[in-house]
Amino acid sequence: MNFRFAHIADCHIGAWVDPRMKELPMLSFERAVKTCIERKVDFVLISGDLFNTAIPGIDLITRAVKGLKQLARKDIRCYAIAGSHDFSPSGKTILRLLEETGLLNIPTKHELDEEGKIKLDYIEDKSGAKITGIVGRRNLLDRSYYEMLDKKSLEKEEGFKIFMFHTAITELKEKRFEKMESLPLSLLPKNQNYYAGGHVHSVQNIEKEGFGRIVFPGPLFPANFKELEELKTGSFFINNVEDGTIKTEKIQIMPKNVYCINEEGEGKTPEEITEAILDDINDKEFNETIVTIRLSGKMKSGRISDINFKKIFGVLYDKSAYFVMRNTSKLESKRISQIRKESNKPAQEIEDEIIKDSIKEDGVLSRKQQIEMVKSLIGIFSQDKTEGETQKDFEKRIVNEAERTMDIEESDKIIKNSND
Repeated sequence: MNFRFAHIADCHIGAWVDPRMKELPMLSFERAVKTCIERKVDFVLISGDLFNTAIPGIDLITRAVKGLKQLARKDIRCYAIAGSHDFSPSGKTILRLLEETGLLNIPTKHELDEEGKIKLDYIEDKSGAKITGIVGRRNLLDRSYYEMLDKKSLEKEEGFKIFMFHTAITELKEKRFEKMESLPLSLLPKNQNYYAGGHVHSVQNIEKEGFGRIVFPGPLFPANFKELEELKTGSFFINNVEDGTIKTEKIQIMPKNVYCINEEGEGKTPEEITEAILDDINDKEFNETIVTIRLSGKMKSGRISDINFKKIFGVLYDKSAYFVMRNTSKLESKRISQIRKESNKPAQEIEDEIIKDSIKEDGVLSRKQQIEMVKSLIGIFSQDKTEGETQKDFEKRIVNEAERTMDIEESDKIIKNSND
């Protein structure tokens, strides 16, 4: 039995909000498709979260379909399971539509036996490989599927077997994922040749006695600020099977370079932090590079808003940076540090003081207008989905409310200027 297959997971197409960053998961998927064709794989596995939502935008669907069509024209079969992001309890997901069009197969077909056990069916690929799997769900709601699974029938099946799943495994978690919900390895069926995992955004390739090769390929493109810092690239695996033996190869996908700036602000003024960052980037070029700026520590004086990010970003974009983002969650001004120590104050009072301390006159809106706008936006972004509201409708409602709030502030400014 000789064949070659690709294992992809966590593409999260549509995950980023900014249009420039939103393009990169899609571009990574297109490059992965191209590589699979060039390497002449027999089939492709997508172990969950092809999209970031169950029903993505039509523009994203169109481009993904184009990639899947390219695979189909080369007779490269595609097998995909839903992940925690693109799963829908109703079954109304884009994956089902893609299956109906013949662009991919969903190997999670099953039936319940007389004892209420889930009996999974294998799909046998033209290569002879047998593929099955279980969908992933948020908050480990898929655990019951594993507890109800008829593992014996899967373990007794003959041939080269692949089990697809989308969840973390307790025994395999790295320390940085220790708080992530997970399943014990014992809930997986034994005696599978290849366990095609997803959900955990880290690369793992492990042989477990009694089981087989367990692989997490990592995200196809980093899905957030922290992952850009830690991973810098996306990845997937191409596996060559020769006489039943698996030889794995990690393929890196790097649509853009990533440069990370970590500046310690302990005991520094906003001006000193600004100059330190400018000194770091002064003699470097950033052509088509994603730049992350993370600040930490307790400043000697001033406010975080006094750091001249406008100048820093301007210099980076003048040097042709693709996208620049910052994270100041671990940076504190001296005043905010004092406020945090006064824990006997009511939470609302502390929040009000932090907001006031973080805002300065910008020449457009008054401090009072800015404070009211921030409070309104905090209230909007703290809302939860209503009963029966889809994720898409929820996001649209929140964005519309935020835009209306900012429009009100803009109207106030115009009226005030007119009166003056």
